[in-house]
Amino acid sequence: MSNKRDDSFFIGWAAPPSPLRWFMVAVAGFLIVLFAFSAYVIAATQADPGGGSFRFDWGRQNVVGVLSLDPYPVIHVTESERFPAGHALLLSGNGKRGVQERAEPLDGQLVQASGVIINRGDIDMLQVRNGEAGLSAAEGDAATPIESEDLGRWRIAGEICDGKCYTGAMRPGQGLAHRACANFCIIGGVPPIFVSTVPVEGEEFLLLAGPDGGPIPDELMAQAAILLEIEGQVERLGDLLVFQVDPDTISVF
Repeated sequence: MSNKRDDSFFIGWAAPPSPLRWFMVAVAGFLIVLFAFSAYVIAATQADPGGGSFRFDWGRQNVVGVLSLDPYPVIHVTESERFPAGHALLLSGNGKRGVQERAEPLDGQLVQASGVIINRGDIDMLQVRNGEAGLSAAEGDAATPIESEDLGRWRIAGEICDGKCYTGAMRPGQGLAHRACANFCIIGGVPPIFVSTVPVEGEEFLLLAGPDGGPIPDELMAQAAILLEIEGQVERLGDLLVFQVDPDTISVF
């Protein structure tokens, strides 16, 4: 008399019985479809990180222009193979660092700069190379002063971001998940920008400045990466808008 049982019983080292085999195939197929659908839903509900990136495909860029130090270092282009004369390039160093110390003795002078461009829409930042090869005085005079226009006092809704990560060094470079990174960049001297919810004089971003036209005050660091409203004076400097904000007027949504 045989003691062999006909009921299916799973043994890890043995081939599974036919009914259990098909059940396992069905469960595995269901899980694959479920995970794929979940991944699609999660990705579809995330904010668009934007099209910003390092433009290594443009190669190393060499520009000549007038350097303005305040509120943060910017080159207003006079000669470039890619950018039109008068275009403003925000400046940063490698990593989460600005170039204030290197730029200070060159304020208002004609300079030559070299590095890689980070671009997002109308925003362009030049991450300059180290040493004099990255930033130095150029031959010639900055004969034509940079044109400025007072656009009056505005109250604008938007978000404080660091100009490097938002431009494309990080993606999306904005929002609460990016807050700590933004603060480190701004503390390190990277130019902060205000990303407006609606265009201001045709522009969606403005270079941030303190109420005195210099770097932003420390209390604004706590307001980075959140939606807020703030008042201040707007000035057009070349093709760049500068927003001199009043920290006492902040209203958080």
